[in-house]
Amino acid sequence: MSDGHSYTLTRTLDAPAAAVYRAWTTPDAYARWAYAAPGSVRMDVRPGGAWQAIMVTPDGTEVPLTGSYLEVEENRLLVVGMDVPGRAEPSVMVVELDGDGPKTRIELRQICDTVEERDMAEQGSTMLLDSLTRFLAEGPTA
Repeated sequence: MSDGHSYTLTRTLDAPAAAVYRAWTTPDAYARWAYAAPGSVRMDVRPGGAWQAIMVTPDGTEVPLTGSYLEVEENRLLVVGMDVPGRAEPSVMVVELDGDGPKTRIELRQICDTVEERDMAEQGSTMLLDSLTRFLAEGPTA
């Protein structure tokens, strides 16, 4: 992985860490902000637990995704493995939360195999953070 191409995205969100964590780990909430088809998200949020979702691209294409949780620390850390067809090892994204009262600093990190893969992943993660920011601004999550 050290030969890979990485990116790191950081934002400060106007929501407590618990609300940000719930947005990432509650299937209905996640589907509302993460471009997932309603009812397609399944999450077993624990180390070794599986997740799946059908993401919907802006042109309406449905992309099924699967993976597992590698590390979980409630309201603090999610290390998510994403299955990649044709690869033995998952692609790994780290979601780190640092809550300070009503605000949370979120950091997303990922190491990719190629510059092209990194650029696509970084663009997708930026879209996710934009959508998460809007979702949290709408009010408390369930």
